[in-house]
Amino acid sequence: MSADFLFELGTEELPPVALKSLLSALAAGVTDGLAKAGLEHAGLESYAAPRRLAIIIKDLAPATPVKEVTVWGPPAKIAFDGEGNPTKAAAAFASKNGLAVSELTTENDGKADKLVARQQAGGEQATLLLGDIFNDALAKLPIPKRMRWGARRTEFVRPVHWLVMVYGEAVVDAQILGLKSGRESRGHRFHHNEAVSLANASDYVEAMRSAYVLVDMTERRSLIIEQVNQQASQIGGVAVIDEDLLDEVTALVEWPVALTGKFEERFLQVPAEALISSMAEHQKYFHVVDNNGELKPNFITLANIESKDPAQVIDGNERVIRPRLSDAAFFFETDKKTPLANQRARLKSIVFQAKLGSIFDKTERIASLAAAIAAEIGADATKAKRAGELSKADLVTEMVLEFDKMQGIAGYYYALNDGEDEEVAKALTEQYLPKYAGDKLPETTTGTLIALADRLDTIVGIFGIGQKPTGSKDPFGLRRASLGALRLMVEQDINLDLKALLETAVAAHGDSIVKPEDTVAEALAYMLERFRAWYEEDAIATEVYLAVAAKGISHPLDINARVLAVDAFARMNEAAALAAANKRVSNILSKLDQQPSGAVNTELLSEDAEKRLAEAVAQKATSVTPLYQERRYADALAELASLREPVDRFFDEVMVMAEDESLRNNRLALLHQLRSLFLQVADISLLAPSKG
Repeated sequence: MSADFLFELGTEELPPVALKSLLSALAAGVTDGLAKAGLEHAGLESYAAPRRLAIIIKDLAPATPVKEVTVWGPPAKIAFDGEGNPTKAAAAFASKNGLAVSELTTENDGKADKLVARQQAGGEQATLLLGDIFNDALAKLPIPKRMRWGARRTEFVRPVHWLVMVYGEAVVDAQILGLKSGRESRGHRFHHNEAVSLANASDYVEAMRSAYVLVDMTERRSLIIEQVNQQASQIGGVAVIDEDLLDEVTALVEWPVALTGKFEERFLQVPAEALISSMAEHQKYFHVVDNNGELKPNFITLANIESKDPAQVIDGNERVIRPRLSDAAFFFETDKKTPLANQRARLKSIVFQAKLGSIFDKTERIASLAAAIAAEIGADATKAKRAGELSKADLVTEMVLEFDKMQGIAGYYYALNDGEDEEVAKALTEQYLPKYAGDKLPETTTGTLIALADRLDTIVGIFGIGQKPTGSKDPFGLRRASLGALRLMVEQDINLDLKALLETAVAAHGDSIVKPEDTVAEALAYMLERFRAWYEEDAIATEVYLAVAAKGISHPLDINARVLAVDAFARMNEAAALAAANKRVSNILSKLDQQPSGAVNTELLSEDAEKRLAEAVAQKATSVTPLYQERRYADALAELASLREPVDRFFDEVMVMAEDESLRNNRLALLHQLRSLFLQVADISLLAPSKG
């Protein structure tokens, strides 16, 4: 009879940032193991706390299903001699299947009489399989570095102390990571530091709750959010709950208790980002803001105990955070004494890449390229150049050396302190945007230009020294840089020729890049190929992008407009027929020694169908030309969709390759004009499915 099965592995405190992924991987491994073993069940429930990983398998079958296995053997005429006695072939077949010859039968498989071995398979007891299933799942966990403890050779992410394996109400006899299974867990390290006997799986969650351990991560997470928000509300503020920090704190406590502390208001003179970074990274505190979004001199911490004197716990946390914030204040005041422009000289001693010079050299190139882009689009080249020069200066400040997440942010505050233009200052922060897929983009033009120039400089530099990404290896983050650059150009409506930009960027590297033309070609191809992934995420078919890519355009903004237009066209009822027609025309024209002239002689149009098509093509050429000039590609393709009927009729009724050379050439010229209308946007023949 089916029953629930409980597995719990007790450990030293597990790495908080990895707890969720460890639990997910364990559940996946167990699910896979159950499937391979053929054990039926009604699903898994997974639980985790700082000192335990647990799985409940619901309604686990007591054994694998029993089924009959039929194995066909040699033909009867080979298995038996003329007197009906079994031959060596029969004996070998019987032995292979663990049977006596007398247990074999002779049956016809539709072609001949053959020996048959029929046996029952399955029926393995679940209790005998579970140990191997969990051992295998634990061995496959994504643990970068395993550790040993004591005199054992056993390895795991942390030392293990207890093992619970209970099926129904019985303990499953197994050994995992050197531990023998039982039914005793452990409660909270301080509130209930004693054994907890688990009668069965269904008792698990509540039994552990009674021992001050909330094993359900989702429940703990929700409780933390509720408590943190309540604490913030009590001081008239709003808690800012970062998802990553929330996950980490959830993995740090078994019994969460939120408490509010405070720090001296003088620290609010320090950039809020530095205070927040210090509180979150070092102490795992949530910060609080007022109704205007301004940082309050408070923090919310999660204790792992219900203290009889919470004031003492709060005081301890306040004592711990004070020197951290004092350090931040000291760094801030110290850094302000040296202008960013003076800090910049220190970048000369920091290598960006051995063959590409120092970070100072990189800022020179960024400034030059950003100014060139600004001049081309009518932006302020002076601001772009200044922002480029200062872009990395804060990397050598005390603040950033202590809080690496402050790069760019510290530069913003120091630039304002130095009296730099506000847009220049803001660009120092915005240069790193977007940081990841879906991240926000710079708000200022100068910030956009610096972000673009920085990425292009890195891309051409790394390609230029022959270290382009291969396979899954991308140490300089060129995929992310390429997508970021494309987003900046497309979403910020910057209509520039990417090839020309890359040429300018390559030129700035001077002799560092030995093969400039090859570098531009490779970098351009690589960046434009990133569009594929971009459009795949937006559910745009690959052939749509390829239809546009066939044009060989290197203006990302224009490429995007064409792709969106072709995607809209591909969804129209007329698209399939027109794509097929374009493919047919392309095949016809590709076989010619020379392409037909563009002119169509109307006097040579003899068939009604070709007259109608010629008239329609001429009319559409007039109507779509201004649309193309305005880059209204979607409107142009929508106009051309009405050509379906005359095109279909033309191919149904007109012989293109007529014997009369003048007729043939005239019809080919007409088809050339037809295809040219579509080719002004993309090669839509690529939308037609390939035969084969």
